[in-house]
Parts: sequence; structure tokens; C-alpha cells
Amino acid sequence: MKKTIAITVGDYNGIGPEVSLKTIARSDIRRVCTPVLIGPGEVFERMSSRLHLGLRFHPYSASTPAGTSIAVLEPSVSVPVSIRPGVLSARAGAAAGAAIKDAVRFVCSGEADGMVTAPVSKLAMNLAGFKTPGQTELLQRLTHAPHVAMMLVHDRLRVGLVTIHLPLRQVAQKLTAELLRVRISVIRDALRQDWKIPRPRLAVLALNPHAGEGGDLGHEEQRIIVPVVLSLRKQGMSLDGPFPADSFFARYRPGSYDAVVAMYHDQGLIPLKMSAGGTAVNVSVGLPIVRTSPDHGTAFDIARREIAGATSMVEAVKLAVIIARNRSGKRKTGTR
Repeated sequence: MKKTIAITVGDYNGIGPEVSLKTIARSDIRRVCTPVLIGPGEVFERMSSRLHLGLRFHPYSASTPAGTSIAVLEPSVSVPVSIRPGVLSARAGAAAGAAIKDAVRFVCSGEADGMVTAPVSKLAMNLAGFKTPGQTELLQRLTHAPHVAMMLVHDRLRVGLVTIHLPLRQVAQKLTAELLRVRISVIRDALRQDWKIPRPRLAVLALNPHAGEGGDLGHEEQRIIVPVVLSLRKQGMSLDGPFPADSFFARYRPGSYDAVVAMYHDQGLIPLKMSAGGTAVNVSVGLPIVRTSPDHGTAFDIARREIAGATSMVEAVKLAVIIARNRSGKRKTGTR
């Protein structure tokens, strides 16, 4: 049976609606899942017309069987739509945030098997009152998940992050043994559950250049990272490291590890995005629901030109379907 995947509108002044519709217009995507769009129907109608995709839409109803037209779940909270491509807007931020909340409820209700979030503008969402560093943190709050991690995936390279959306100056302050232990465990558990890897092998990166150079370039490796790695090994985890990040990625071979644990955002995502070439997928691991997203942002600079590539969005939907299948119907509800 095909999986039902909820796809949020994202920031409608960016490329979210464009890449979403280009994705669900593909026959290979429609063969593996039943998409349900979450957001204002007029946004999708107008974008479909501009792209000449010939898509037809109908209001979502649980009693309506899937057909040739696309179901749209309208916002539970009405937000006036004002489409201005490339413009930062509180209205667009409000619509993006409302779509995420509606999609979470939709998946947790059991009517969908997973969700894919189109790119949002954090600034626009902040203007609309959603005070959150990113979608991962918002989804954690909405699902009441105790621990989550952000993972970027491309082919056989998976990079999980210990700290996520933090200014670089705060990374060393926030890096604790407990945080590192929790994030490594969340990443390991996701590899078991969502990728069906019985005993994942993880590579752990150092925080400092040259892994701290014995303390001359920082003490986090000696005080935090090495003790946590040794402790988790004693518990049966397969861990190597900490590796200096620059030399590790220079020597990395696909499949040599099931995931790489990076200490901060750019440490792990710069090399992954360079190798992916715009085809990577963001996965929120540790959530009680399946959530993926493309690896790019709103691209306000090209929003009015209809030239956005949808490859990353396509891969995000495909991966959501794979993870939903691997969870084998063991969906947990996370709302209260």
C-alpha cells in the first residue's frame, strides 16, 4: 500500500510551493506515495498555473479515496494570503508555521505516514510569532520528543549534528558530555529503526583543529569527547574517533561508516553539501513521526523566476517513504 505523505507549503514567497508541485507532478513520486499538500489552496493553485503543470486539486477528506487530483488540507487557522515572491513577510511566515503545526497533527492522527517540510524563512516565522531557531526545534516541541538530532543524508553519507542552530561562539559552551551522549544515542537508534542497520558504525569528529593537539588547541576532546566515546563503546556501541574533521572528510569513503557525528552545523554540512550538489535530504531523527525536508532554503532571489530545481525535494519525499516503510506501521502519536 502506498504511503500518505504530508507536504507543507513552506514560505510561499520562496520556492517551497514551486519545488513541491514539481515533485508531486512526477509519475515516479505518485507511484510510491499519496501526497497531501498542507497550506492555503490558492497558493498551490496559482503556482500550478504559473508552472503549467496541469495539476488538479480538491479539499482533503479522509473519506475521499486518492484519485488523479491532489488533496489539499487547508489551514486550521485562517491566515490572509499575500503572495509577493522574494519578499520577507509575516503573513507568509504565519502560513508556514501553521502548515507545520497542521501537518504534525495530521501525521499524529494516523491519517498520514510522514511529513516533508518545504523551506521556510526563520525571519518570517519570527515576525509571525514563531520564536524558534529552526524547524527541527519546532517539531521537537510540537511532538513532545525528549531528544532529537538533525541529520543530513546523501547517498551513503549521513551526517548527524550534536549542536544545531547555534552561533559558533556558543558551540563549545553548549557541548557537554550529556548532550554528546544523547545525540550519539539518538543517531544510533535512528539508524537502527529508520534505516534497519542492526549495529551501526559511527565516526565521531573532534571539535578543535587537529583534535585539540593534546590540549594545545583546546581541551574539549580530552574532557568531553574521548570519555563519552569510551563510555559508549563499553555499552556496546561501534564508535571511532574523535577524528580531526578536515583530514576525516579528505579520506572518507562512502559506506565506511553508517553515520558521521559532527560537533556543529557547518563542520558536518559543508562537506556533505559539497558532495551532494543540491540533492541532500534533512531528516529530523528522534521524533515520534517521520519528517524530512530538502537541504536548501527559500531562495528568495529566484522565487519569481520558476527555475528552482526540485531534486532535493524529490529525494526528501522518497526518503520519507522509505523511513515510513521501515518503521512498519509502528507510528507513535506525539501530541497531547
